Amino acid sequence: MSKKLNDVDLTKHIEKKSDYKKQLKKAQKELLLLQQSVFEKNIPCVFVFEGWDAAGKGGAIKRITQKIDPRGFQVHPIAAPTEEEHNYHYLHRFWNRLPSEGQIALFDRSWFGRVLVERVEGFASNKEWMRAYEEMNQFEKLLHDDGHLIHKFWFHISKDEQHKRFLERQQHYLKRWKITDEDWRNRNKWEEYEVAVEDMLQKTDTPYAPWDIIEGNDKWHARIKTLNIIIDKIKTHLIKSS
Repeated sequence: MSKKLNDVDLTKHIEKKSDYKKQLKKAQKELLLLQQSVFEKNIPCVFVFEGWDAAGKGGAIKRITQKIDPRGFQVHPIAAPTEEEHNYHYLHRFWNRLPSEGQIALFDRSWFGRVLVERVEGFASNKEWMRAYEEMNQFEKLLHDDGHLIHKFWFHISKDEQHKRFLERQQHYLKRWKITDEDWRNRNKWEEYEVAVEDMLQKTDTPYAPWDIIEGNDKWHARIKTLNIIIDKIKTHLIKSS
């Protein structure tokens, strides 16, 4: 797997809707069975979803959770820290959201905001975000050593594809709420964010908490690939923990 954004093949796609639906049904059924094993083996699972605005994180998370037992997972949409949360170390609010044994936690954005939006927008000082890479690696190592399964996804799309999706959201009355002025402002800093993403991938990709880049220009491909990676990671973890 390439850790360089420019090396990612964004032309990957699934042509037929029938093929997509067939693969989706198979993967969702397999994940449901694996969820039972995760519960029986008391394995806490952490899946992190980062990516460009409108890259398809939400759609992928929806397909992951669509058929599994709602009692066994939680989705954590992460927004800017509250005034109260600012009084603590930035990782504090994530400790409170970690899964218990046998549960699956899906983070729609995460602690990596420290080295992405907080870095680019100046909400963290250079000293703060530069030391955060090692802090986050240590945080994830603690979880790994305690038996957690951790895997991270970066949803990657082209700048042109993002622009297309922004316009589609503006024009669709059920999707307008998804697009904000902040999204357009962030887009103007695409190159700065790109540098921050590259640094993040290079400095926080570890054997115990690796990254996968998801080619997101085709939503069907992105959803199926993400599901299959999660299935593979759970299977591997189950074997190692048996």
